[in-house]
Amino acid sequence: MTQSHDVVIIGAGLSGLAVAHFLTKANPGLDLLLLEHGHRAGGAVRSCHDQGYLAEWGPHGFLDNNPASRELLADLGLDRLAQKAPLTNFVRYLCHRGRLVVLPQQPQKLLATPLVSLAGKVRVLGDLFRKPLPTEQTIADWVARRFGPGLLPLADAAATGTFAGDYERLSIDAVMPGVRRLEKEHGSVLRGLLHAMREKKKKGSGEKRQLPAMTSFPGGMEQLTEILAAGKPIRFDTTVTSLRRVQRGWEVGCEGSVSFVCRRLIVALPVNAALTLLRPFGPPVNAIPEAKIATVALGFDAATAQIPYGFGYLAPEREQRFALGALFSTHMFPGRAPQGQVLLEALVGGRRHPERLDLDDATLVERVYADLRQLLHLPTPPTYSRVLRSGSGIPQLELGHLRLQQWRAALQAAQPGLFVCGFGWEGIGMNDMMQMAQATAMAITAGATDARAAAVKPVYF
Repeated sequence: MTQSHDVVIIGAGLSGLAVAHFLTKANPGLDLLLLEHGHRAGGAVRSCHDQGYLAEWGPHGFLDNNPASRELLADLGLDRLAQKAPLTNFVRYLCHRGRLVVLPQQPQKLLATPLVSLAGKVRVLGDLFRKPLPTEQTIADWVARRFGPGLLPLADAAATGTFAGDYERLSIDAVMPGVRRLEKEHGSVLRGLLHAMREKKKKGSGEKRQLPAMTSFPGGMEQLTEILAAGKPIRFDTTVTSLRRVQRGWEVGCEGSVSFVCRRLIVALPVNAALTLLRPFGPPVNAIPEAKIATVALGFDAATAQIPYGFGYLAPEREQRFALGALFSTHMFPGRAPQGQVLLEALVGGRRHPERLDLDDATLVERVYADLRQLLHLPTPPTYSRVLRSGSGIPQLELGHLRLQQWRAALQAAQPGLFVCGFGWEGIGMNDMMQMAQATAMAITAGATDARAAAVKPVYF
């Protein structure tokens, strides 16, 4: 049995749903179909509602500083429902020598932080005199060379908080290509940022730059994908087994002798699932590393637990903590716990410590509580606990990832009508997914391939 469509999208996670939204917005009446292997849409975006608590299996939010994301929320009416936790009002903490210290969110605050020594702060200016290296580098090597070893704990925290990854393996070129472009064009990151600020001031709107806000929704992150999926033509429980160029475009073979023919084919899968499907096209690797984490949700009596105001904290590897960090969920967004309770969501595992995920739920709860109570005032055991083990891993953009990105670009150029986007190709944040989805839809509408320059991503830990 074969069906024909203008566009077929493989994957109904955030990427696939967002591509479908932007495509149909630009092309009303487009004959489009999404194919989803599972029985639900949303992929790794999944919220947990349990006993009055609201926790997340996957991402806990995204910053509101991305135009594609803002457009999507406005289209869906979610901009009016969104819960915001502004970075201006909320702080984050770093575990430093066994205690929590506020992380500097702005360059001027770096001058006063005890997280970096005076010599380390002066060494940051060494960036002005270091010639860029043309070769791909790890985040750790790049930061140490450009800004000095004093900033390594901050870099480690950023890599932990974003990727649950190892900054001695992650590629700065793949993770922050915009910053690398600035460095190469101007000979220094600081010089490049100053140039960008001057150019922006010339064009400027006169508006004072504000720090972004972390964004979620009253029903959790899954509320976004549920609304995105509503009314979309999605065929669930459909496993794609083959892709083949045919005269009319592309043929998508599925289990059960079902196939679909389309003029435009979008593979909107996490990078490793996509690589499995695209193996006949000769990718340079069969898979990239992933980091898996468990979220340990703990509820405490608000009358006894003393949680500092802010987003939460991160723990660099040198601190040797059991948890990667924790989110102070009830501080960020209302409605996350029953009346009189507070919710913490601790993260365990990651690229460095996958063995911790082999522990049973009771042991994870016990170990996390023991870890947290050394940093926070939690005199009584949790009144609620739940361990959320996501089946999805976080793709790691480690050394060599540039070669994979280059192969993807060459594949799309050589195979007209094929577009590849999704979790882990150019980033892992929800903003990355929505921006890639918008760019893919624009390229299809314009009859071109995406040739965007990499944007400079601010680091907000």
